[in-house]
Amino acid sequence: IVGRVPVYYLLHGLSDDYSAWHRRSAIERHVASYPLIVVMPDGGRWFYCDAVDGPRYETYLVEELLAFIDSTFPTRAERGGRVIGGLSMGGYGAVKLSLKFPDIFCGANGHSGAYGAARTPGRAAEIPEWRHIFGADGTNGKDDTYAIAAALDPRRAPALLLDCGTDDFLLDDNRAFHAHLTVCGIEHTYREFPGAHNWHYWDEHVQEALTFHAKTL
Repeated sequence: IVGRVPVYYLLHGLSDDYSAWHRRSAIERHVASYPLIVVMPDGGRWFYCDAVDGPRYETYLVEELLAFIDSTFPTRAERGGRVIGGLSMGGYGAVKLSLKFPDIFCGANGHSGAYGAARTPGRAAEIPEWRHIFGADGTNGKDDTYAIAAALDPRRAPALLLDCGTDDFLLDDNRAFHAHLTVCGIEHTYREFPGAHNWHYWDEHVQEALTFHAKTL
């Protein structure tokens, strides 16, 4: 590789850690033909947010990690040189961060994204850790992807690719967010494929995400 290289930030899901993509997919082989750096940060179980009561993973990722990567590697340290993606919790995180910081990322993708995580009724009561992340009710809050999308000027939106398996338990969530982006006038590509919420599906479709991002970059 000669010259400055773009970066793909690839986020893991709720039950995994930074090593999951490397251990459970063939991402190294998939990316071998691309002039691309892939960075797989850890997000714990905190949805890549600055938690109401907990760590500040959003700040860590968009400020500290980006600065470290750009100062350590020969990256294209600009919006046009950065894309972000992920699965499930990471799909939510990638799309949320790209819509919240459209001047940082030029593209994003989400596989089986948990886009309604911040606003699911009763979730804070059912799962205590949600309350520490989003508060008692995250609807229309700082981490609600629906509110972030509604407030964004569509002309500033990054290139977006969303996909979900037809047997995935988050399929309805994905269809609802796709409809919301359409209402907001945010251009995006939405696809459904046979498959469930598992690594067989994600390993297959991250290859399409790479093709999508290569065109954007």
